[in-house]
Amino acid sequence: MKTIFLVPFFVLLISCVPPSANESETKENVAERGNIEGQGNINVRTEQAREKLHTLVSPNYRLSSGPDAEFMAILENFIWGEVFYHGSLTDRQRIIILLSVMTTNQDHEQFGRAAASAVRNGILTPVEVKEIVYMHAPYIGFPKVLTTLIVVNEILTQQGITLPLESQSTVTEETRYERGLEIQNRIIGGNAEQMFLNNAPENQRHIYEYLTAMGFGDIFSRSGLDLQTRQMIVFVTLGTLGDTERQLRGHIRGNLNVGNNKEFLIDVLTQMLPYIGFPRTLNVLSLLNEVEG
Repeated sequence: MKTIFLVPFFVLLISCVPPSANESETKENVAERGNIEGQGNINVRTEQAREKLHTLVSPNYRLSSGPDAEFMAILENFIWGEVFYHGSLTDRQRIIILLSVMTTNQDHEQFGRAAASAVRNGILTPVEVKEIVYMHAPYIGFPKVLTTLIVVNEILTQQGITLPLESQSTVTEETRYERGLEIQNRIIGGNAEQMFLNNAPENQRHIYEYLTAMGFGDIFSRSGLDLQTRQMIVFVTLGTLGDTERQLRGHIRGNLNVGNNKEFLIDVLTQMLPYIGFPRTLNVLSLLNEVEG
């Protein structure tokens, strides 16, 4: 990966290069941070941000450093001291959400820092990181997934992990469609062939067959991530893309059908908020309330 000289947005998230020992976070650093914010003391959000960053990133992570210390204080307190403590999501789920947003947005350098820290700190396995990226193929296309996998493979190689990883495929050429249809039916809570394929014009039927066989058969059926996590990733991806109201409405119902209830999805959306902004967040929230009032 390229060396970055400016502080990228994901330094607010995860850095794979800890600062030197003399820059380690101390109470004095945090007190100074409080003064930067005009508070003169250590606030609860700062302490929570410090604890979360030291746990998930590095015990040497220094808060609010660099030429934009004031902005970084706002950012770190909001994301790591507030949003990361909202709701009942696990740290693992929160990092999966981050990786999904970064994959969708093709933010490779920030994705790389997040993925490297997640593997190094035991939050995610190499298989899980790969499967998170693979999950995006039906929604953002193969080329974008391939460019993200270049980053993933470099990270894993640097950490001494032998590639390729163990296969997670569960289907054959003969079973991929039927297995995909089975999963698709469970997610939509009905008969996908009757709802989509049988009603499609003859010259369009192949697209729905591809969706079932590739999207649900080749991808969703893989081991490495459970169905609830895969559906969560689809929710995150569609919400991040924007302009996917029809598909998002269907996958909100799909999340509900596999056990991801409304409160869970609100927690997921809350974790997405700092990375997709308020307009898209409020649009997804409105749609969520419409589908599950």
